[in-house]
Amino acid sequence: MPRRSAAHVADSRASAVEAAVDLASVVGLEGITIGRLAGELAMSKSGLIGRFGDKEAMQRAVLAAAVERFTDAVWRPALRSEPGLPRLEAVVDAWIGHLRDRVFRGGCFVTTASVEYDARPGPLHDDVAAAVRRWLGVLEAEARHARAAGDLPADRDPTDVAFELHSLASGGGVAGRLIGDAAALDRTRAAMRRAIGLPPASRR
Repeated sequence: MPRRSAAHVADSRASAVEAAVDLASVVGLEGITIGRLAGELAMSKSGLIGRFGDKEAMQRAVLAAAVERFTDAVWRPALRSEPGLPRLEAVVDAWIGHLRDRVFRGGCFVTTASVEYDARPGPLHDDVAAAVRRWLGVLEAEARHARAAGDLPADRDPTDVAFELHSLASGGGVAGRLIGDAAALDRTRAAMRRAIGLPPASRR
């Protein structure tokens, strides 16, 4: 039997990662095991191990893919807007849209992973923390642009802006799912707009 090409293995690994992202958004990264994912994909455990090596390597690959999916949904569309306040407004709209459209079946993947690993040291904790720090840094940089342009008050701390946006999005997404607050995302969008000095705008 001919050996599968490297491209085929890479494609099957990517498909496995995408399936694992959807599953982990619901059951958490710790809920993803080689056996469970092999069952989901109708693959052998040995075949899956051959693509990742071990459970931790698989979890880290899944987290990286989830961050990339978030980036595609929220950050890359916002790059079409001018730096500063226009881009922050675009980020807010895309962020709420990503939650409303259920880009991840279980809600915001990074929020789930943050709760899962905030007190659990190790490589996954470090990966999640690094992802959150990078995103906060991006938001802070845009807030600095907005302040330099005069679109935010001179005494408005960009670090506070980034922290507030991140906290609001995380809390709003949880409120919508956990307690069934149908208006949670509308309220979250209004609060995020206030955090960057914009009026609430119409509901979507």
